[in-house]
Amino acid sequence: MSCYPVRRGPAVTTEHRRHPRRDAEPTPAGEGGASSSDEGEAAEAARRAAEAAEDVAESRGFTLAARVGFAGSGVMHLVIGLIALNIATGGGGEADRSGAVRQVSARPLGDALVWLCFLGCAALTVFLVVQSLSVPRRPKPRQRLKQRLSYLGRAAAFGAIGGSFASVALGGSSGGSGTTQSLSARVLSYPGGALLLGAVGVGIMIAGGYFVWRGVSRGFRKTLWGLPPQPAAALVLGVGLVGYVAKGVALGVLGVLCVQAGLQRDPQESRGLDGALKTLAHQSYGAWLLGAVAVGLMCYGAFLAARARYERM
Repeated sequence: MSCYPVRRGPAVTTEHRRHPRRDAEPTPAGEGGASSSDEGEAAEAARRAAEAAEDVAESRGFTLAARVGFAGSGVMHLVIGLIALNIATGGGGEADRSGAVRQVSARPLGDALVWLCFLGCAALTVFLVVQSLSVPRRPKPRQRLKQRLSYLGRAAAFGAIGGSFASVALGGSSGGSGTTQSLSARVLSYPGGALLLGAVGVGIMIAGGYFVWRGVSRGFRKTLWGLPPQPAAALVLGVGLVGYVAKGVALGVLGVLCVQAGLQRDPQESRGLDGALKTLAHQSYGAWLLGAVAVGLMCYGAFLAARARYERM
């Protein structure tokens, strides 16, 4: 045994683990000058407000509400997949957020479910925004930026889904292919609008490729915890893989339509998700192709429902 005393470092408390920002020493306000003092007080107030918001967002009740947002998004994708499958088998319908929410609203207790999904998506959006503001200081600046953009991107996606639920819940329309064409026509009316619309299409195509890559690589697995024992865990991961790939394919076709609308300066070519899926139906073996994507979208909806239980939050 060594005869030298053992030096023990300071204990790391739970408070410091949850709020890495507090590890930094406050910036001194300066020796003289009300301006420096005011800036220091403002920074301290902003820090406390951010920490209070993080505490609320990480509370058990708010986290449970945010998990409902995953389930609500899952319901929407499941219904979109069912509508797309109906189109593939010769039926009709509008296979996008608008058509899906209206289908849900038309069912018994549908209005209550629409409100519940809206509130869940709203809570999830707020949760993700707060997480983007509380990224730890330990990672490198580029990694922090990547994490923040990831949180904000997902917040925007779930916020848009929540907006569709809210629009129908309040008695309005949640948009659709007509709204997409109107928006595209407005963009094309601006100088450089065709280039902008084409850039949006390329961005959607990149997002679609990311979904395919995330599914094939099973990158989504790192966000899950407490999965059930086999074979249920394998089922959850398999459904996630198929769902991510199908979502990526649908986004890829949607991006192509946006680029085509920009190149041809024709807003009719930009028809939203419903138009993208119906475009698949008009290809060779289109019914089979659309049917496969429809089943994949239903798998994605089921995986989102599983995320409501197993997402690491």
